[in-house]
Amino acid sequence: MRILKYLYTWTLSWADSKYSAFGLFFVAFIESSFFPIPPDVLLIPLILGRLDNWFKLCVICSVGSVAGAVFGYLIGYLAMESVGNYIIELLRLESAKEQFFLWYERYGVLIVLIGAFTPIPFKVITILSGAVGLNILVFILYSFVGRAGRFFLIGVMLRIFGAKIKELIEKYFDLLSILFVLLLIGGFIALKFL
Repeated sequence: MRILKYLYTWTLSWADSKYSAFGLFFVAFIESSFFPIPPDVLLIPLILGRLDNWFKLCVICSVGSVAGAVFGYLIGYLAMESVGNYIIELLRLESAKEQFFLWYERYGVLIVLIGAFTPIPFKVITILSGAVGLNILVFILYSFVGRAGRFFLIGVMLRIFGAKIKELIEKYFDLLSILFVLLLIGGFIALKFL
């Protein structure tokens, strides 16, 4: 847990860096198309490091995530057989692929909104939305609503309760780290078995 604590402290120090916005955009972008760690991991400490900057950071994270979602969509649309399947296999989400099609039949485009807002690995939804040829404008709209809703909910909560949350994180960092990892694993499990 010491390494996680170090990474958290190190990320907080990024808040005043001129590269923090780029780093957040980059992580949000790659997470929506192939990277397994959600951008919340970077967004939360950056906001806690500069509470007055919460709105800007939420916009950057949302735009980066939707841009990455479009990239993921294009992977599915243009290169599903080669690149798309490789990413899904690499992340061990083959069963999630079948589950997506079942959810897509049941919920339609709402699956994009649900995936954008929840801990379900969004990259699977972005890639497979391209593979099924979902209308790109509808995909972008639902992705933006879900991602912005998620990141702005986090931002508003941190803006309102930031000092208390920062204190809580620092006091219970080990426990919260374990809970976060369990949530992340739970998202992958939900895709495999639901």
